[in-house]
Amino acid sequence: MNQEQAALRTRTLLWVWTLFVIFVVYLPVFCSALASLTKSRYFLFPIRKWSFDWWDKTMASIEVSTLVKTSLMLAGSVTVLATIIGFFGALAFARYNWKGRSLFQKVVLLPIFFPQPVLGLALLLWFNALGLPLSWHTAVIAHLVWIAPVITLVIAIQVYGFDPVVEEAAFDLGASRFQVMKEVTLPMLWPGIWSGMLFAFLLSWGNFPLSLYTSGADSTVPKWLFTKMIAGYTPMVPTLGTMSTLGAALVLSIGGVAVILARRRSN
Repeated sequence: MNQEQAALRTRTLLWVWTLFVIFVVYLPVFCSALASLTKSRYFLFPIRKWSFDWWDKTMASIEVSTLVKTSLMLAGSVTVLATIIGFFGALAFARYNWKGRSLFQKVVLLPIFFPQPVLGLALLLWFNALGLPLSWHTAVIAHLVWIAPVITLVIAIQVYGFDPVVEEAAFDLGASRFQVMKEVTLPMLWPGIWSGMLFAFLLSWGNFPLSLYTSGADSTVPKWLFTKMIAGYTPMVPTLGTMSTLGAALVLSIGGVAVILARRRSN
């Protein structure tokens, strides 16, 4: 077997393995989509009657509308706060040399490695000790404890590739610190910031353990899906799950295009 045949065989095996992994990963999503398109209450394959009735009922449901609004407010708040915290945290993590930098880098990483149910339970006990009523507002704090460090690392990757000489040149030309931040630092770090925002939104939107422990009576999409799977199942469950998956794919697509355009402009 010559080198060309070996290379062709290797590429073929890689393609087969890649398609197999994609099939295994997306098969549950595909089955969920099929379950939302059946007319019957329970998923039977092959599907005898196709229908969009459950999609219509899901979109018309006041309960679903309320929990989607709650999830959007929660994810939106976490996105804004985590991006602000992550931006300045990334500068401290990767840009500036200061006395406590090494300790800060280690402390920032700790919440990421905590099991989320344990972290959620710890935060629940803390909120109860402080006498705070549980709602989606307390869930924002809980999500930030886990998501803000992730966003810090995402933006820090961009910061590591940032040349400080560009800032120093702007200072030499008479720019103030605010002007340097606005005209130099933010535009050059924008792809990382935008990526962090996407991560923050999607991680918060799909987070179940922290929301379960800290959101109280306010229900989010993952909590509602879990509750309905335990008791009171309807095809609205796979329907809403499919909607969430399609929405996440749309957000990632728009975000990816935006990052590509931002990189082209910066170059």
